[in-house]
Amino acid sequence: MTDAFDPADAGCWAARGRRPHHALALADAWQRFPDLPVTAPLDDRMARTRERVLVLRSLHEAISAEAEAARQGANFAFVERQLASGGHDPRHSAILRGRDDHGYDWNPAWSYAEGFHAARSGWEARCPEPHHAEDAARRREAYDRGFRDGGGVPEDLFDVARRAFAAESSAPVVADSPAHGRPLPSEWQMPTDEPTPASWHRRLLVVGSAELNAASIGVTAMLRGRPGHEAATVLMIDADTGLRPISIAGHPAPFDEAGLQHILTAREFTDILVVADAPELARLDADASLLPLTRTMERTRNSLRQQHAQLRLWLARGRAPGDQFAAGHIRWSKMAAGLSGRLGDFTARYAGPAQPRGHRITIEDGSGLPAHGYRTAMGAELLPEHVIGNRRHARAAMADLLRQFAASLRLG
Repeated sequence: MTDAFDPADAGCWAARGRRPHHALALADAWQRFPDLPVTAPLDDRMARTRERVLVLRSLHEAISAEAEAARQGANFAFVERQLASGGHDPRHSAILRGRDDHGYDWNPAWSYAEGFHAARSGWEARCPEPHHAEDAARRREAYDRGFRDGGGVPEDLFDVARRAFAAESSAPVVADSPAHGRPLPSEWQMPTDEPTPASWHRRLLVVGSAELNAASIGVTAMLRGRPGHEAATVLMIDADTGLRPISIAGHPAPFDEAGLQHILTAREFTDILVVADAPELARLDADASLLPLTRTMERTRNSLRQQHAQLRLWLARGRAPGDQFAAGHIRWSKMAAGLSGRLGDFTARYAGPAQPRGHRITIEDGSGLPAHGYRTAMGAELLPEHVIGNRRHARAAMADLLRQFAASLRLG
């Protein structure tokens, strides 16, 4: 492929993904009706363009028809493969029945299968609204035929009740189902700032042995920097040895299975975070029954940088004795004037450099004015302007201030 493009050259069209016969037809149209020079009258140039468009219209319609035929062929082939491999979706056989018995293409065949499945399941007849109006009549007709072929009789007042009873009576009974009654740790969501803050003595942190050895994310260092973290429970997960308690310093404690059970049952946990790689997560999934069910269960994921940010969100939700701050998602924006964040009725803004040094952060309430007169639940006054030394810490400082003001009281 070259930067120079000659629309009258079939090779240029082929190099850009066109099929050979499409490329030849496009090049032929441009050879027969090339662009007139810019010095030609405007009406002549527009007439030449209209002539070429008329010639190409049939080609574009043919290209659309070929693409639609390829789509339908691929869809029907997928359904046939699913049935050949033992698939259990009852709509698949109905799709092929609609194609073979009634001559439907893909969209009506799918509607036929939806109607057939609705009738066999004991549901009311409700044809989904098509996306394209020109398709509506064909798809409604196919749905109605499938509904009747499935045993539905819309004219019968007791039709729905009769079919619902028949569907429930014929439903297979599944014995010894291996379905899990709880989500596995590998399926947990990533940490956010939306869950309610939790006291540190109700928080459980499970760290992989690889992270403890390499400190790629810096879990233990970040944990030690949070006030009240000593009350948290920390476990290590190893792909070979499984779960075991560790000390706050990050070293394995003497392992005792009964002692682990006592640790996990002695407290009522409300918040769990898992920081582990794939082999450790697989082992933790196998031992998931050891972990308590809690209100918030999360795990870090994706790149190390993202996991570091997710861990910071989780740590920020830890509440030390005497702390009071609001939960919820902070909406951040970065305009020309600088970074700003909003939580509830309060907005934190970066207000520029301070004198003689530092950086100013201001807090506004719902009126758009500085948030004067707010106090914590313990009576401490909250100031609407703060100065920080390092601008890199502005986001964290603004988040802390927003949560303090959102949980505050205004007296007078």
